[in-house]
Amino acid sequence: MMELKVDLGERSYPIYIENGLISSPEVWGKHIKKRGHVVVVTNTTVKTWYLEPLLQALTTLGLKPLSLVLPDGEQYKNLESFNQIMTFLLEHDCGRDTTLLALGGGVIGDLTGFAAASFQRGVDFIQVPTTLLSQVDSSVGGKTGVNHPLGKNMIGAFYQPQAVVIDLNCLKTLPERELAAGMGEVIKYGIIWSDDFFRYLEDHTADIWQLDFKVLAEVIHRCCAIKAEVVHADEKEGGLRAILNLGHTFGHAIETFMGYGVWLHGEGVGAGMVMASRVALGRGKISASEFDRIVALIKANKLPVARPSNMTAADFTRLMIHDKKVKAGKVRFIIPDALGKASLYADVTDAEVLTAVQ
Repeated sequence: MMELKVDLGERSYPIYIENGLISSPEVWGKHIKKRGHVVVVTNTTVKTWYLEPLLQALTTLGLKPLSLVLPDGEQYKNLESFNQIMTFLLEHDCGRDTTLLALGGGVIGDLTGFAAASFQRGVDFIQVPTTLLSQVDSSVGGKTGVNHPLGKNMIGAFYQPQAVVIDLNCLKTLPERELAAGMGEVIKYGIIWSDDFFRYLEDHTADIWQLDFKVLAEVIHRCCAIKAEVVHADEKEGGLRAILNLGHTFGHAIETFMGYGVWLHGEGVGAGMVMASRVALGRGKISASEFDRIVALIKANKLPVARPSNMTAADFTRLMIHDKKVKAGKVRFIIPDALGKASLYADVTDAEVLTAVQ
């Protein structure tokens, strides 16, 4: 089993990566520290595959777990679903000794984490990510929250889990489109942090799509290690952590414009990274060949590289003003400085945005 640590002092926690962890009582016994209610929050899709094995593992420990099944989809990452979790916890007389388990992708993880941060001002929770995107990104680092019709992830909290439990077997049931969406976040790490990892992805794209578990475990471990290092340095996004949002300013605008769930998050990030890289190309920060490599790797992983045909530059400008990185009314962008490095810029012009989204 691969294991690494997110080092945040008293809020530190482990990440476990292995096949079959959902069915392992040992891993749950380590991290369910309180003897109150244990509530598994999942969705209608994940329930079919993984809810019963998890409940059985918890029951083996003498626990009597409860489960709440929510609808599946980004369109349900909202205050209504959040309130549904709150109502469930109150109806079942849950207290501060409750532990929540987020069994699902990024939507379930973000919702459950926000519920854990909010219920009685904070209860324990464990991330059990079942999609590649959530395994490499959203389950790690403590960002939780919900969407608002005017902007994505605008309501939420920083709240760290007790552990992140990554069962590689979940990737066997992941639809191709969801795997591609996860690769959007994976590629991001190569662009912002490690040109060596970017080359590894170029060399192993075929292995990833053949679900080579040795390669996938390495990819997930390297992504989690990069994110853990960034979060250790800047837990609440006061500076460095913003680079993890490469492609997200453009991508979130696409998701909001199209309606949550029409474009998957990773699809928006894929197209958004091309747009951010086009700004970098125009500024001479990356070469034409490096830009072409970025586009080629995104395409090779079955992700879009252009805006929706019905979305204009004016639509991007109107929606990006609600981005979380806006400061003093100015939209700030993560732009590659080189392949393997990126920074936050507040001086991107309207003309550059127009060129980027062409």
